[in-house]
Amino acid sequence: GMGWALLGAGLLLALYTLLRHGLRSAPRPRARPALRGRTAIVTGGSSGIGAATALELARCGARVILATRNALRGEAAASRIRTETGNEEVRFMHLDLASLHSVRAFASTFLRQEPHLHLLINNAGVSAGGTTEDGFSLPFQVNHLGHFLLTQLLLERLRSCGPSRVVIVASSAHCAGRLRPESLGHPPPGLFSAFQDYCDSKLANVLHARELATREQDTQVTCYAVHPGFVNTALFRYAPLWLKPLLLPLAWLLFLDPSEGAQVVLDCATRDGLEPLSGRYFTDSGPQQPWPRGRDDRLAQALWDGSERLVGL
Repeated sequence: GMGWALLGAGLLLALYTLLRHGLRSAPRPRARPALRGRTAIVTGGSSGIGAATALELARCGARVILATRNALRGEAAASRIRTETGNEEVRFMHLDLASLHSVRAFASTFLRQEPHLHLLINNAGVSAGGTTEDGFSLPFQVNHLGHFLLTQLLLERLRSCGPSRVVIVASSAHCAGRLRPESLGHPPPGLFSAFQDYCDSKLANVLHARELATREQDTQVTCYAVHPGFVNTALFRYAPLWLKPLLLPLAWLLFLDPSEGAQVVLDCATRDGLEPLSGRYFTDSGPQQPWPRGRDDRLAQALWDGSERLVGL
């Protein structure tokens, strides 16, 4: 009956996935330029794509600041990267994006202690719902608003060290984003509120990169939004409980490991000649058109104005 048909379809899909996955060649490690003398900040650098990105930047000789919330995990990650790369210039600095106060404290400490900044990798992200101490929805603040404030506070330093780059880790989940400028920062209504909120924050990432590029046209700061591939299983986390066992094998087959996801981030951070593509959205196959809302310049402008208002700039 119906059950067997579903099971059969599931098995066929799994088989197709296996084949596709098996045929997908392992990515060759790409040659990266030497980054000695350059300073990079990676937010959320203690695990996942952030840690893989930080490791690679350190391997290229950059001075790398892991800007992350958990001091224990941050120090451990910094120490692991120093050991693995032989690059002593890797350090942890505390940053909690769910607190605008923490974002300001981080920025002022960084500007006081570090003379240079060439690369800002806005990677940290959450997919859980909730509210921050500032009264905004958690995914919107961590994924967008906190990073927006951080970028603005560090922009002068990025300009003075140009050519410099901002890389914003977005996601193809922006396809379902529906930002409403009049209720920015508040969780959307409805059954799938947390999921919608996550998608909204990812649309905000794409639009932030676009508008920042427009505003920095006459400076040496360029900026890129990146979909790293389905590394982060945020979408998986929102699946109803009964669906999870069915998704597990698929997730295991489809999701890349963090070092694969980090490749696109690293491309945008280090590849020569990307400057003309500032503001664009990248996937592992290069620059792509984002979904229509991700190309809406009026929405990008409204998001920028609203974000400035919310963070008190």
